[in-house]
Amino acid sequence: MPRIPNRTSATGPLRMAAALLVAGTLLGGCSLLGGSREPVTIYAPDPRIPADPAWPQATWQLSISRPDAARMIDSARIVVRPTPGELQVYKGAAWARTPGEQLQDIVLRTLEDSRRIGAVARQGSGIAADYKLEMDLRRYEADYAGNAVPAATIEVNAKLLHNIDQDVVASRTFLQAVPAAGTDTALVAQAFGQALAAIGHDIAGWTLDSGNAHEGSGAHAGRH
Repeated sequence: MPRIPNRTSATGPLRMAAALLVAGTLLGGCSLLGGSREPVTIYAPDPRIPADPAWPQATWQLSISRPDAARMIDSARIVVRPTPGELQVYKGAAWARTPGEQLQDIVLRTLEDSRRIGAVARQGSGIAADYKLEMDLRRYEADYAGNAVPAATIEVNAKLLHNIDQDVVASRTFLQAVPAAGTDTALVAQAFGQALAAIGHDIAGWTLDSGNAHEGSGAHAGRH
């Protein structure tokens, strides 16, 4: 069975992950499963994605719903799949934000920073959105898949809805699997930062393309 480290080294691997992670914070005295007490390292992937020159300019407005996900996936614990059909969590490590929050934040910020869209905000913010992006977070796990080191694996099904009639404009499943540089938890977290950046880029570009295609098709003409 692949080795799953109990704790994260606080030296070299953390420096290697600094570009994509907020420095791990040690919280003394945190209670873990089984009643043990030990420091917990908090990881916060925070990639920044520049606008892709291929992305179109959009004049419509978008709201982004909080992603749906199973409770095991969307928690503060970092999930690892050592063998098919088995899920565990890394001991002594946690996310600063749940995977669902990470996903929503990366897509929202990427579209905001791109300046390629009229307006974008979280669902419920009050903007008069023309479209709504809904996401189903299917996987957010370190998957060994028979290899010596795990791959940070993120799978998301995204649906773009036209708000006036609630028609599904487009639907697509996105998958990113980025091999970690080693089995250390800090290196696994670094790989998650890279996978999150890649999937955020893909979803943002697809959303702009899909919304513009619907606007240009005239499929919603006369429904406003």
